[in-house]
Amino acid sequence: MKTERTKRRTTLADRVYHLLYSRIINGDYPTNQKLPPEMTLAAEFDVSRPVLRTALERLRHEGMIYSRQGAGSYVRAHSTMPVGYPRVETLADIQRCYEFRLNLEAEACALAAERRNATMLSEIENSLDLLRDATESQQHREDADFAFHVGIAKASNNHYFEASLRALREQINVGMTLHGNAIITEGPSGLNEVLEEHKGIFDAIGQREPEKARALMRAHLEHSRDRLFGGGLLDLRMK
Repeated sequence: MKTERTKRRTTLADRVYHLLYSRIINGDYPTNQKLPPEMTLAAEFDVSRPVLRTALERLRHEGMIYSRQGAGSYVRAHSTMPVGYPRVETLADIQRCYEFRLNLEAEACALAAERRNATMLSEIENSLDLLRDATESQQHREDADFAFHVGIAKASNNHYFEASLRALREQINVGMTLHGNAIITEGPSGLNEVLEEHKGIFDAIGQREPEKARALMRAHLEHSRDRLFGGGLLDLRMK
């Protein structure tokens, strides 16, 4: 049975892993770039070096990074092939992105509720914890938000969902950033409401309720979209 100290160390290592993983996937650490020194990362994340090394070892085991003897850790090229989605340039593009996500992520969420394992559920929960911490600090974390959605796509055990979501990262981030700014202006109530939406989705996945998970994800994305558009969507019918 784990001691409280061991449990806390595991939790800290999971959080550091999640943060580094997100930075690598988001391109903050490009392919073949050397990661900052362990001492620097440990200080940045406010953890001990053993905790940091646990997180780095997990990334190494998953093929996200590789080590060069005496030279540190480097980012490995991702196997996910990029998809040529157009850039977001107008409000209509933001609306189109939400339309696509509503179908893509709602179905991925239902599959995640059916197929997830304990490891994937823990990964989703880690990003939820980061969102909870940010909410308590009256902040919105786009990186943690995106990681939450990617974790669900991964839990679907269908790499096409995950690859599509990652390829849309730049486009999704536009909406997430605007949405984050909108809910922050609403004050604590807005942030808490969004957190509760994420918690509801997580609980449905954890309880293996695919229909509920699908509905909650769809509602979450619709609420996000409607906060930006005020309920008045653009008319995208072809003339």
